Amino acid sequence: MMAKETELNALLQKYDEFVNLKLKPNLKTVLDARDELYNSISNYQKLKQQIELIQQGEHKELKTMVDLGSQFFVQAHMPDTTYIYVNVGFGFHVQFTLDEAKVFIDKKEQRLQSSVKKYSDEADKIRAHIKMVLEAMAEALESAKQS
Repeated sequence: MMAKETELNALLQKYDEFVNLKLKPNLKTVLDARDELYNSISNYQKLKQQIELIQQGEHKELKTMVDLGSQFFVQAHMPDTTYIYVNVGFGFHVQFTLDEAKVFIDKKEQRLQSSVKKYSDEADKIRAHIKMVLEAMAEALESAKQS
């Protein structure tokens, strides 16, 4: 009887380690990556709204505050709002007209939403694995109690 109990404890510890050292960190990584994509989508949506405001007001020049990072803002003056530079990824910025920028942003949002869906699906799979392992642990405990 003692050997079975020791064997069961070892098995439960393996399951527990698998959940806590493998599955949960993987889930956190996937959810963090998804949250980063949501943040990017939000930034592109804000940019699109700003472009639309510029177009509606027909502003030829603009004064604004620009975040240089770490919530450090400086005042910026745009003498010409005909063109805008948009971060297209990998450290590259492309000069677009306002209409071109809106088209790019729409396409970029669709691609980012597709990536969000993939991360969400992956997170769901990991959650299912966690649930399955926890159910297996409960089942092993239940069968040990009945023995």
